[in-house]
Amino acid sequence: MTLIQSFTEGQEITGFYLLKSLQVKQTNATPPKDYLDMILSDTSGEIPAKLWDTSSTDKETFFAPMLVKVRGIVQLYRERLQFKVTQIRPAKDEDGYSITDFVRSAPVQPADLVYTIKAAAASVQDPELRKIIEHCYGKVGDKLMHYPAAKGMHHAFYAGLAYHVVRMLELAEFVCMQRPFLNRDLLVAGIILHDIAKTEELTAELGIVSEYSFTGKLIGHIPLAVSWITEAAVLHGMDLNAEKIVLLQHVILAHHNLAEWGSPVQPQIPEALALHLIDQMDAKLQAAEDAIDTMSMTDEWTTPVRALENKAFYRSKYGKA
Repeated sequence: MTLIQSFTEGQEITGFYLLKSLQVKQTNATPPKDYLDMILSDTSGEIPAKLWDTSSTDKETFFAPMLVKVRGIVQLYRERLQFKVTQIRPAKDEDGYSITDFVRSAPVQPADLVYTIKAAAASVQDPELRKIIEHCYGKVGDKLMHYPAAKGMHHAFYAGLAYHVVRMLELAEFVCMQRPFLNRDLLVAGIILHDIAKTEELTAELGIVSEYSFTGKLIGHIPLAVSWITEAAVLHGMDLNAEKIVLLQHVILAHHNLAEWGSPVQPQIPEALALHLIDQMDAKLQAAEDAIDTMSMTDEWTTPVRALENKAFYRSKYGKA
């Protein structure tokens, strides 16, 4: 099977790929004609694809995510590769492929990631903060085993949310060792809970976000997480005005830093600042890593990366065989 990352202009391709997204659109012709605007993906990357001659059967047959067999040619459009599909059909059981074989996933097993997060939660010394974490994670169920951290900005892959949290926890341990004035319990609890409500904000399957949920659109994961903290505190008879409760809510509310990024308040305690900076470091480094890992093998520069101010990144050959 030819990996998407190795596609080159003019190459004729026949193979199985994950239909990651699909929209029925219309051409600018008179009269306009329907076509399928798709994204095909595998473990190496993704490519926009078009099926121009679309029938009513095609529009009823294909949906995302699903595994498909396609035939077509790789073309260059506005300096980016895209795939012109000439034939497409759903994969069959007898083809011998599983959709999970084509899904990008975290480089660590989901069970190991969840175990690490639970161990970090158990290491929190304050029993009330531990109860809040347990309550919030009880609402998530097994979603942490597969949910991505975002639709496309960063960690947008299978178990990406858990991977993001674990990488942040690793950074937090170093920061707390270097800056012992920080309250480790508060920072660790904040990291574990800062994106937990993305499991309700996003609708996802196989690590792929199809849309934002009704609640996600109207409320968002930050206010949702804060409401879960309040819910836990009430359930366990905690004082909602207790300093630790307010501080935990603050680090969640402030972790995006700016109102235009979704935070109603800016960091006003060191732990909130630390959480924001750790979150930004991991998210942006992951966005850069993803862009480089999934770029075409023939390119030197990535496409503009939205999470990194739409800058393109150069793939250096320095130090590599």
